[in-house]
Amino acid sequence: MTVTPGAAAASSVPAEELADGGAPDPEDLLALDRQVCFALAVASRSVIALYRPLLEPMGLTHPQYLVMLALWEQSPLSVKQLSGLLRLDPATLSPLLKRLEAIGYLTRRRDERDERALAVELTEEGRALRAQALLVPPAIMGRLGLSVEELKVLHKSLTQVIAAAAP
Repeated sequence: MTVTPGAAAASSVPAEELADGGAPDPEDLLALDRQVCFALAVASRSVIALYRPLLEPMGLTHPQYLVMLALWEQSPLSVKQLSGLLRLDPATLSPLLKRLEAIGYLTRRRDERDERALAVELTEEGRALRAQALLVPPAIMGRLGLSVEELKVLHKSLTQVIAAAAP
């Protein structure tokens, strides 16, 4: 946990983590291995790397897998809805959709109710891929070596971080 020196008194940093009777030790506060941002970045890269060999046989990258997960929950979705669910701007989402359409997993068409909006819908092939994707979460759980309960706690903590960091 990192705390700025001016905020130390109001923070939840335990007294034993403060050096010299209450004054924060700047070197400890800036230690790389104590930075939440560093731990999150390394964890993200490491976990995504575990997905690669599982997704390659399906012809998916991790970002494409996330798109498919959203569409397996609900299809069709507008690009705007999908963008909101994935927390991606449309300019980032568009190339992912284009590649998924090119490999036959989804289609993009003008929404019948709103000609300005694009509807994204799974194809039969995209829907069928879900059966293969069901093997991914248990494989990831096995590689991480965490119990279901530990993963639930981690997910809850990460969800709180996401909410706290939201604009």
